Amino acid sequence: MITIGQLARYVGVSIKTIRVYHDKGLLPEPDRDVSGYRRYGAGDAIGLIKIRTLAEAGVPLARIRDLGSATDEELQQALREIDDELTARIRGLRSTQRRLRRLAAGHLVPLPDEVLAHLEHLVRWGFTPRWVDLQRDLWILVFATHPERAVALFEDQAEILADPALRQLFLGYDHAYDLDADDPRLVELARRIAEATRERYGADALPGLDTASAIPDLIQAEVNASSPAWHRLDTLIREQLEA
Repeated sequence: MITIGQLARYVGVSIKTIRVYHDKGLLPEPDRDVSGYRRYGAGDAIGLIKIRTLAEAGVPLARIRDLGSATDEELQQALREIDDELTARIRGLRSTQRRLRRLAAGHLVPLPDEVLAHLEHLVRWGFTPRWVDLQRDLWILVFATHPERAVALFEDQAEILADPALRQLFLGYDHAYDLDADDPRLVELARRIAEATRERYGADALPGLDTASAIPDLIQAEVNASSPAWHRLDTLIREQLEA
């Protein structure tokens, strides 16, 4: 027979923890010796190890207490369920760990290979690093918030940029960044972009995510805030489309 302090050291818990388990009915109170001290046997140590193992697995104490009166069959079934739950938690933690590592490496969301290849094409086509970075951030945001629509939206833009004439419109948008907001060239560029948009999507079928999503306006606001000329260009395009 051993003391509560010895039991705590052997099993690797604190004396306070053992007392909590007593209070909550997880570990039966042992008999006391003639001096009034609790004395524990091998069965108590085995029971405490089981409780500690379940507690470390994240099993609530109330559930552990209920398992104390379970049959062998019920206990085995419960342990299988706990194992499945722990496996799911481990999978979730590993996923979180991967996201943290990507974040540490500067990658918020793992973009598909097709998107990464597309970004490389933008460089070869003459888009500025500023535009490429903007596009990368845009697709990170879209894939993170609208994964069910992101692929279709990306394929639509990739198809547009594969057309040399349409690509020139995007290049014009990119290189308009440093223009004065009152530059008359913005009016003509806006007219051509609006015309191409209506031709591709129809008068009432403009591209977008969905009517309830704030993401398109959030993205456009970020673009507009970076350049007075881009802000003016967006205003002109909207006026053309609404007209």
